[in-house]
Amino acid sequence: MCGMICAWIDSLHEFRNCGVERHGNHSRSGHRSKEEAVAMETELLRDYGFGRQQLTEMLGHACATAITQVFPLASLEKRQPTVLVACGPDQNGCVGLACARHLHVFEYIPTVFIPKRSSDALHQDLRLQCERMDLPFLSYLPTEVQLINEAYNLVVDAVLGPETELASVGEPFTGVLQTLRGLKAPIVSLDIPSGWDADESSSDGISPALLVSLMTPKRCSRSFSGSHFLAGRFLPFDLQRKYELNLPKFSGTDAVVQL
Repeated sequence: MCGMICAWIDSLHEFRNCGVERHGNHSRSGHRSKEEAVAMETELLRDYGFGRQQLTEMLGHACATAITQVFPLASLEKRQPTVLVACGPDQNGCVGLACARHLHVFEYIPTVFIPKRSSDALHQDLRLQCERMDLPFLSYLPTEVQLINEAYNLVVDAVLGPETELASVGEPFTGVLQTLRGLKAPIVSLDIPSGWDADESSSDGISPALLVSLMTPKRCSRSFSGSHFLAGRFLPFDLQRKYELNLPKFSGTDAVVQL
């Protein structure tokens, strides 16, 4: 019995530390398509017993942790550690709301902006949690970008995610994206920069200082040159193996890793 257990541990250790060289070019890149990302999430919910709220909470916490690593409180230029968190109505916005709540716990001062109210029950619950923790909400986003630059140390972009069909995007989101593109304050994008196609590299649009990919980097991030972190330590090893994710080694108890 001891020999079997030791062999299993050795096999697991080998898998967790295997290098990317053992796969082909597709796997070596580590970037996955929108379709693959959706399939992974579906399997987590259907086959592994994860709940959507559970995934959202873990990802929101990981995003907040990445922000603390790149923009620690002591490094912020303004007198107050203010952060604007812009959250869309879909899943990426849910992660943004969870991130805002965790930033508050980490002693930042987040303000939430929701361009369009969501009918999603989880989104409403997360909004309520932020309200009950006394996070302020903006009723509108100033079009004068200097007001935002002066008020906030950074802006978290959780407006549009891979689930968004860009062809159908209209107001108020087009106006929000135009404002975000004009900011000088550093932007932190969750999963993908809002307005980018998840499967295509982009050289225009929002240019975040920090990108936090959720579960796996999307193909569009191949052209990203800023700070890039990955939140996905919780992924079951069988799922990592199936999709040949080759996740980098996470340090200690960190929920994120820099790519």
